[in-house]
Amino acid sequence: MEQNYNKLRLFIGSCFALLVTALTFAMRAKIEEIFGPVENGGVFGLNKEVIGWAFSPAFWGFTIAMVLGGFIIDIVKTRTLVWSAFFLHLVGSIVFILADSKETLFVANVFIGLGNGTVEAAFNPLIATIYPKNKTKMLNRFHVWFPGGIVIGSLLAYLLMDSLEMNWQIYAGLLFIPLAIYGLIFLGQKIPETERFTSGVSYGGMLKAIGAPVTIIVSMTLMILLATNVISFPVGWMYLALIGLVFAASIIEAVFVMKEKVIFPIIFTFMLLTSSTELVTNQWVNALLGGAGVSPMLILAMISGIMAVGRFFAGSLVHRINPVGVLLLSSTFSAIGIYMLSMVNSPAMTIVGAIFFAIGITYFWPTMLGFTSEYIPRSGALGLSLLGGAGFVSASMFMPLMGRIMEENNTDVALQSMGVLPLILIVGFSILFISYRKKKPEVLQQD
Repeated sequence: MEQNYNKLRLFIGSCFALLVTALTFAMRAKIEEIFGPVENGGVFGLNKEVIGWAFSPAFWGFTIAMVLGGFIIDIVKTRTLVWSAFFLHLVGSIVFILADSKETLFVANVFIGLGNGTVEAAFNPLIATIYPKNKTKMLNRFHVWFPGGIVIGSLLAYLLMDSLEMNWQIYAGLLFIPLAIYGLIFLGQKIPETERFTSGVSYGGMLKAIGAPVTIIVSMTLMILLATNVISFPVGWMYLALIGLVFAASIIEAVFVMKEKVIFPIIFTFMLLTSSTELVTNQWVNALLGGAGVSPMLILAMISGIMAVGRFFAGSLVHRINPVGVLLLSSTFSAIGIYMLSMVNSPAMTIVGAIFFAIGITYFWPTMLGFTSEYIPRSGALGLSLLGGAGFVSASMFMPLMGRIMEENNTDVALQSMGVLPLILIVGFSILFISYRKKKPEVLQQD
């Protein structure tokens, strides 16, 4: 296929779009204390569970946009999603700065979540398309800018709000800088269509490669309804029972209805756990590590810095031990880090625990996407979008739950509860590693 687009410019623009997404995560982690209880220095007096509710649209809005984007990207074209992400981010950033209650904070996160999801829906398949021979490597390098953006946002929070005591709206207004840059970079650019589309894989072929499209879409809809409190679910860790039910039902659909391999339903289920391990813990870092004797925002910056460096150099690691081996190691380090953080009581050991945790979560998100793009390429943009959507809808369920656990118990109990997720993943990825350690990626032929 003839290349008639500026690959480097598209990649750089994609990175700036993801930088906006990352900054919103860093800002929420800091602004959580501004909206928190007055006795803890907050301004708006919201408890942690309410803040978790107000933040949750950033996750389920992401899910809606990403899944919808995966279904329609080849119909409306990649360019449309790129510009939709820009305008959703623009509106969300404006409302975010004006937020003065749980309702306006909720609305801001709806637009921001939809914008973030559209970024992933558009740019993950774009990266896979323009770098067909180095998908996992370049997806990891693209996703450098998620932790990289959190490093930038965390350090700016420490400088502007903690050191210089500036108004939080000034800090939030920094979102407009990378937003304007990525809009200008994409202005007038030729944007290629997805690899699945240009390879001639049919829409039906893409759905078949998903293995269990009905179960997956129904389950994600149910999770969104739970996250938005439209329906209720028994209190506690019954979410794990729901994930187990989704896993069983999707396997049944793949084997007996679609007559297809079960690998995508397995990866989909694992994504529900890997993303919550990473995202929920990082979003609550201010509350979880507030008494550790080290600035939580500096800890978040350190974690994100390790992630950024690790993702940039992920290519050689992935080629040495394959994507599933990387994911198995990630689960192990994540579990060690979380349990260390729940048991230590000194700044030095908190830093050590955070380093283990950071190494663990570094490769989760991009390597899950890279594995899918390489080993299940017929799933196309929809497969990548369903994974990303699964990750964020799972986090949107666990966010309020973590807030409730901290309210009713303490941060150590909350961390130990979250540590159950990577323990499950260690078992799952061990089994998957045995099956995939010698398999080669599938290559689609371009028309």
